[in-house]
Amino acid sequence: MIPQRQMPTDSYTPVAKVFHWAIVILVIVQFALAWTMPDVTRDTRPIDLIGWHLSVGAAILFVVLARLAWRLTHHAPAAPEGLPPVLKLVSRATHFLLYALLIVLPLMGWANAAARGWTVKLFSIVSLPPLVAKGSPLGRQMGDIHSTTAIIFLVVIALHVAGALYHALILRDRTLQRML
Repeated sequence: MIPQRQMPTDSYTPVAKVFHWAIVILVIVQFALAWTMPDVTRDTRPIDLIGWHLSVGAAILFVVLARLAWRLTHHAPAAPEGLPPVLKLVSRATHFLLYALLIVLPLMGWANAAARGWTVKLFSIVSLPPLVAKGSPLGRQMGDIHSTTAIIFLVVIALHVAGALYHALILRDRTLQRML
């Protein structure tokens, strides 16, 4: 039996808020690790910061998938009244890109790690199966575009934050407060 969707309310549920802010924290930690870890070369081993980067990426993927499962069974609050259609479209597109990149980026990193023969572990405890075979050209390509895609992700995050600030400071509606 498919669970019934709940009617939208003025605020996000506490569970949705926890998912949102957990992902925010994990993404901040992930970018800090990415910017401080050594360059990955042919002889690099997945230890220290690189190992943590892989682990946090796996955590992001699992939290995002759990959030999506929650989102499928619980409506988001309704958009503010009178919002122009173009802003609704930008909001939907931005949220879609955020979810897509939060899934695609960890999968690319995981595939690249597998192609290098590395095991990805969720917080150094649970070993995840390789997504591709060791030496896989696809896995190597995923690693090549992982960094560029991360920069695109930062731009989408900036757009999301700008939208939240626009709602709070210009429109003065309750959009931002609903996630706080």
